[in-house]
Formats: sequence, structure tokens, C-alpha cells
Amino acid sequence: MTDFSTLALRLELLETVAAQGYTRLTPVQAEAIPAILNGHDVRAQAATGSGKTAAFGLGLLNDIDPQAACWQALVLCPTRELADQVAQTLRALAAAIPNVRLALLCGGTPMRAQSNALVQPAHIVVATPGRLLAHLRRDHLAAGSLATVVLDEADRMLDMGFIEDIDAILSFLPQPRQTLLFSATWPADIETLSARLQNAPVAVRVAAQAELAPQISQVFHRVEPRDKTDVLIRLLLAPDLDATAQTLVFCNRKADVDAVVATLARRGFSALALHGDREQHERDEVLLRFAHASARVLVATDVAARGLDIADLAQVISYDPATHVETHTHRIGRTGRAGRSGRAICLCSPRETHRAEQIAAHFGFRLYWARLPAETKGPPAPAPMATLMIRGGKRDKLRPGDILGALTGDDGLEASQVGRIDLTPTRAYVAVAREATHRALARLKQAGIKKRRFRVTTLG
Repeated sequence: MTDFSTLALRLELLETVAAQGYTRLTPVQAEAIPAILNGHDVRAQAATGSGKTAAFGLGLLNDIDPQAACWQALVLCPTRELADQVAQTLRALAAAIPNVRLALLCGGTPMRAQSNALVQPAHIVVATPGRLLAHLRRDHLAAGSLATVVLDEADRMLDMGFIEDIDAILSFLPQPRQTLLFSATWPADIETLSARLQNAPVAVRVAAQAELAPQISQVFHRVEPRDKTDVLIRLLLAPDLDATAQTLVFCNRKADVDAVVATLARRGFSALALHGDREQHERDEVLLRFAHASARVLVATDVAARGLDIADLAQVISYDPATHVETHTHRIGRTGRAGRSGRAICLCSPRETHRAEQIAAHFGFRLYWARLPAETKGPPAPAPMATLMIRGGKRDKLRPGDILGALTGDDGLEASQVGRIDLTPTRAYVAVAREATHRALARLKQAGIKKRRFRVTTLG
């Protein structure tokens, strides 16, 4: 079974995946979706970017009854960033099914606003554990009709200490129910969790080699600790890398994230930092700017980068090798997504070479230490886009089409100069070609949007 048309999906879902250009199933989708549609519990392991979200998303959407005003499906995610990404994917998949309501319940948004929205029940809830548990304890959700529960990136939820919250959440939910566990790795703790939460689950395990080898080349450099930043800069200026390509850099410590970004900024790179010490709104804006291609380099810790989904990320660089093979798998899965090619580079000090050996043994290849890149002269290229922040959003009845029209109307920007547009209740973010930044700012400030003036600033 390799084609979506062979699945017993409702017509609206088949039309949606066809409209999005998808015809062939990924390996995890081919094995998991039929089992989900047949009502089985599923525990699935497959690499990040292999189509896991669509696998469980299509499965749960197939059984949603939009006419029944009740909560029917739950997706739990370890971080707000991943929850937001999953919610966007589910909304896109459900676009052709009328009146499907989805609620996103995460920290960073006032409880009162979320509870007010829940007065009209959502069919699907996507949530982080802590915030969902708070709503359940306040009786903001009625779980009597809940039929499907998904734990997405279950290994990360265990790593982040959410098991007590998960147990507390499940105590509010009815039995019997369908429980789906999806993860990029499958440590022993997941086996234990599956045995406790699931009923005779169908096991779907797509080997890391089969998922990653065709798309991602893994390169290892042995580097003295004092030389790591210099080697990183050489890699970012490599002649075989597109001048505007984006790179995600992983560090193991927050302090190293800040230090690396400061050094890159001094050398002229458009670089952003992402770690847990940043306020949530700062983390949100950093992710938006990187998704808008208004920065070339994002330096992050592993937890902070969960949920990051850039369709065409050229390379991932581990400034420090991951402490666990499972974490390395998550890192490199950020590139080479949706069948594209990618490059994963790991910098190891002499004391860290054993980690590279563990990675090679896990993926089944012979470890080879690549020659260090040559030093390259010249400044880095700027990011191709800039991000404008408009102080108005969904509450002001703004839509992406309104912003696009304001920018591209008579004598305005070319449509090709406007990129991604994201809306929150109070803000709008729009990517514009860097060379058109001043023109776009002037246009929005002078002409406004829908005959209204909003304050507009440039984030970078």
C-alpha cells in the first residue's frame, strides 16, 4: 500500500491530501494509518520529518463528527512549539471538512481566554500536559465522548518529566479509548508506558537507517574545543552551501548558545538564540523570524527547538555532540524533510569521539573523520527576508489576504516579495524581501490595512 487513494479515508481528506500534492504514503503512514482506521491502538517509531503527524492526524480526523458538539480527540505534545505545529497541520488537513473546531491549549496564553473559547466545545484539543491538566481540574472540558488520545513525541515527554501529568490527565478520560503513541526513538521507558496505557497495540517501527539514509548525509569533524567556533564559521561560509541557506546549530548548554550567537553576530551573521531562559513570547518571535527566513542561523538547545519545522533546512550542525543517540536522531531529523536532501554535521572534541562512535554504530555505518573545511574569506550573505510585526491581529479581524493586499496593491510590492504571514490574536508577522523592507514599512504606515492604521516595526 503506497498510495493515499488506497486508504479507506473520507472523501474530504482524500481531496485535501491530493490538493496539497501528496500521493504516495511514507513508510510510517503506510503501516500506521490502516491500523488506526481499524480502531487499533498503535505505537509507532519513525524519524522526525517522516510524516507521523499526518499519520495520526488523518486517522483521528476520519472519525470526527462535526455535527456532535463534544470533545472527540486529544493530541498531547511536549512543548508549545510542537503543539502549535501539530495544530496547524491538523487544521490544514481538516480544511475540507465543514465546522471542525480545534482548540490549542498551551502556556503563554491566559487561562481565561482559553476557558472562554471552550464554552463552545472543541472536537479536537491539541495541548501541552501542564496546561491541559489545569483545564481539566477546573472542569473546562467534558471528556465523556473522547475516543482517541495521541501522545506525540512520547519519548520527549518522558525525558521532560511529564509522566505524572500524563497519568493525571488520563485519570480524567473515559475508557475504552484508542491510544496512539508516536515517537522518533523507542527507549525502554516507552515500552513500559505502552504496556501500561495501550491495549494490544500494533507496533510500527521504521528503522532509522531506512528513513534517514537516502536524504541526510552525516559528517563528523574532530575539533579541539577552542577551535569549534572557527570551524562553525567555516562551515557556514562553505562554498558548496547556498549563500542564503539556513542552518540550525545545536548546543548542549544555554550559556554556549548565547556565546556562539554573540560571536556569529560580531562576524556579521544574522543569528538568533533559542533556549529555555527566554520568555515564551521571545521564543515565539525567534521561531517566526527563522521560519520567515529573516535570519540565516538559529542556535538552540534541544528542548527549545522541539517543534521547529522548516521545510527546506539545508544543514544541521551539532556544535556539541548529543549526549544520547536518541537526541542525535531528533537533531538530524530537522533537515532532509519531506524527501529533500540535507546535511548533518557533528563537531567532536577528542573527549567526545566516543559519542560519534555510538551514533555510527546505531545507524550502521563506519565512522569517518572528515577533513576540516578550508578557511573562507569574505562576509556572510544577509538573510533574504525581513520580518515585519504589525500590532494588530485576529482580534482586529485581520486576515493574511488583507495584509497581502495592502502590500501588493496599486504600485505596491510584487507578490513574490511577500513571504509567510502569521497571525496571533494581537499581532501579525509578515516576511518581505529584504530589499523591499523600507518600501513595505512605508506602505503599511501610510496606507494602512483595510483603511486602518496599525503600528508596524521591523524585527530583523
